[in-house]
Amino acid sequence: MNITVEQSINAIVYLENLYQGSLSEDALNMVESIPWIDWFEDWLHSLSLTTDLAEDCELGLRLTGDRQIQELNYQYRSINQPTDVLAFAATEAEISIPSELAEPLYLGDLVISLDTAVKQAQEQNHSLTIELAWLASHGLLHLLGWDHPDDLSLERMLNKQSELIQLLDIQ
Repeated sequence: MNITVEQSINAIVYLENLYQGSLSEDALNMVESIPWIDWFEDWLHSLSLTTDLAEDCELGLRLTGDRQIQELNYQYRSINQPTDVLAFAATEAEISIPSELAEPLYLGDLVISLDTAVKQAQEQNHSLTIELAWLASHGLLHLLGWDHPDDLSLERMLNKQSELIQLLDIQ
């Protein structure tokens, strides 16, 4: 007899939209309609099949523009230019997670530039929703200890992002 236990993952997402740029009202409405919590729960559930995750996870997601993310990029990475996504992991990658946490496991914070996301969506010829899913999934993997210091690890990470995005119902 083969019994499979499926772990349910609950994601608590603290969303902070601090964007003060020139996106169209339609684009801003689309961003506000994204089911961020559902996305992260789906991704964390999928990742929990191969990664040791707590049942309850929380993370912060801040949406900004290029000016704000450039300030953070310079402050924390000494790179004085905007970027698409920054991930600030709360824990080290090699921690052991107790099986029964009383509190949700805080993964860290993600910051996404909507200005850069719009540019990249146009360059890639796909929707802003797909670009934001791409950036959010990339940041989540960083919070979980993934990195891409070389071409092989970047390819593995991009493949995992593709798998995660396919879980979503995005056209």
